[in-house]
Amino acid sequence: MAATISRLEPPIAFAKLGRCVYAAAIIALGVENISCARTATHVLGARYDVIPVLPWLPAIPWLAYVFGAVLVFCAAGMLAPASRRKAALTLGAVLLVSTILLDFPKYALHLASIPLRTIALEPLSLACLAFLIPQPATVPIWLTRTSRLLLGASMIVYGVDHFLGLAFIANFVPSWAPFHRFWVVFFGVALIAGGIGIALNVLLRWGAFGLGLMFGIWVLTLHLPRVLGLYEIPAPHSADELSSLFIAVALWGGLWALAE
Repeated sequence: MAATISRLEPPIAFAKLGRCVYAAAIIALGVENISCARTATHVLGARYDVIPVLPWLPAIPWLAYVFGAVLVFCAAGMLAPASRRKAALTLGAVLLVSTILLDFPKYALHLASIPLRTIALEPLSLACLAFLIPQPATVPIWLTRTSRLLLGASMIVYGVDHFLGLAFIANFVPSWAPFHRFWVVFFGVALIAGGIGIALNVLLRWGAFGLGLMFGIWVLTLHLPRVLGLYEIPAPHSADELSSLFIAVALWGGLWALAE
């Protein structure tokens, strides 16, 4: 029976690949923070000047340099087994503090804003994944459970927002794909179902694997083509589009790593 169940689990190779993909995406975000420190600002809701890279820091060059370096070093440390735990916990703490201090206050002023809600939940999701990537025995159980609950809740909110912004999100589905609204609804349901599984630790490995696969599909069919300007969008020089790509890649890799 145990052998039968093990054969039904997602392959461990996906989890090992996921850790590398997650770390590479965080390194890319760190490098982008550094490159955007002096050359780019972005007006968010016409009220906030921020660096257009997660964790959306104020447009203060030295701060972006510091955060960029921290992201790069932490992500690089996660690639080595000996330093994985310390690097992951440090990265998770940095992203969590950034979420609480930088992103939640902006969202609190506009609770109906789906874009601001997404901006607040993205670094929170990545922080939770950082806390969950080390072996569970090396992380306090309360932190593992809390991270799993927050990550699952974030996925559920992403899914609900697919229904709240159905018409708007459907515009982002590539023109070559039929039934735009169907795919928005389908992925919304998948996010909610996967989020519930992660939060309640029910079929967690399959839920994490499935959601990671979904983000991987988005990377290849949506984010990467937009960055390359393949959908008639002038995105190759857009820091926002690059950030969206790297965040989607990090969620893809982190969720696959969680499947271990």
